Amino acid sequence: MVKLNFSRELRIVTPKLFNNVFDNPIRASSPNLTILAKPNNLNHPRLGLIVPKKILKLAVWRNRVKRVIRNNFRLNQFNICPLDYVVIAKGNIKDLSNSELDELVSKLWKVICRRYKK
Repeated sequence: MVKLNFSRELRIVTPKLFNNVFDNPIRASSPNLTILAKPNNLNHPRLGLIVPKKILKLAVWRNRVKRVIRNNFRLNQFNICPLDYVVIAKGNIKDLSNSELDELVSKLWKVICRRYKK
């Protein structure tokens, strides 16, 4: 049985790892979200989140966005390319419903994988 957890090994936690992704990444973006990705030397993807207070002022808004993105990553971790991903919230992301945000993130995973395989 496949475990669909979001353990520490699936997270980008240190500034060094974040800076590595920021250096010449593969990009996919929409008006509400940007995903940066960079190949890693592992056989599984890792996720880092950036949800600024300037964009989402209330903690409940930030937590909802992070929860939806983490859940989508957790469920799709075996379907997406083994890269380091940094997801950056922007624009009016708080106006999206959970299902719209989930669809948007799924679409952007596919765009990143397509660009990576070229």
